[in-house]
Parts: sequence; C-alpha cells; structure tokens
Amino acid sequence: MAGSLNKVQLIGRLGADPEIKQMVNGKSVARLSVATSQSWKDKSSGERKEKTEWHRVVIFNEGLVNVVQQYVKKGANVYIEGQLSTRKWKDEATGQDKYSTEIVLQGYNSSLTMLDSRGNNGNPNLVSESKSSLPNENLNQDSSDLDDEIPF
Repeated sequence: MAGSLNKVQLIGRLGADPEIKQMVNGKSVARLSVATSQSWKDKSSGERKEKTEWHRVVIFNEGLVNVVQQYVKKGANVYIEGQLSTRKWKDEATGQDKYSTEIVLQGYNSSLTMLDSRGNNGNPNLVSESKSSLPNENLNQDSSDLDDEIPF
C-alpha cells in the first residue's frame, strides 16, 4: 500500500463531565464520552426514530487537557479530530483478553473545538450575538476621508 490514513472527525455532545487523571509520569490525560446521533422517519410507521452511538475519546495533548478541564462540561457540543486506536488489556476478574477502541488526541494532528457559544446559560441552541465595541462616531466616519490614508 502506498500510504494510509487514520483520521476520525466527530461532532457530538459529551454524555458526562470529562474525567481527568494523572499518569505515572506526572502528565494529565482526559477521557470523554461523546454521543453522536442520527434520526430518520420510519417508512412503515411514519414515526421518528433515533440511534445514538457512544465514542470513547482520550486526550494526551497537555494543552487540550487543560482546555477540557477548565471549559468543557457534560452536554457540551464539540468537534473532535483524532486517530482510532485499539488497546488490548486483561480483565482481572475473568482473566480474558479485552479490547477497547478509542479516539486518541495526541500530537499536532489532533484538535478539539468547542461549538457552544459562551454565556449561553446552559442552552446549547442559543447563539449569543456579539456587539461591536467601536464608539458610534467611528461608525459614521465618511469613507472618502479614509482614501487619503491608503499607501497604494
């Protein structure tokens, strides 16, 4: 194969507050549970149906861990870009091998974007409008005055 690509992009909501833990090396790691949903209309009954998928997200990028710890809470709408990773571990109770597939955010090819607006009082659908901080006299300035100042 000439090349390969391992990239995951999700837009979803957090099902719980982020879990922040310290690793043995002293660095922090964040774990998120992100839900993505799709809905459709059932052809036979005409009723609305919905299916939700849950995704485990692990963040090793220290800057993102700090942002998650301070600003991201249950119900937050986020855009996540990372890589799929499957871990193998042994169940201590049964001794059986278990597998976990997670979306890992680590290094420069990862990102997390908060899609909710600030100050929305818990309503994720409310988009706050930003006002200009310019004084009114600057908004009424004649545009011909500005032409003299352009150096080209």
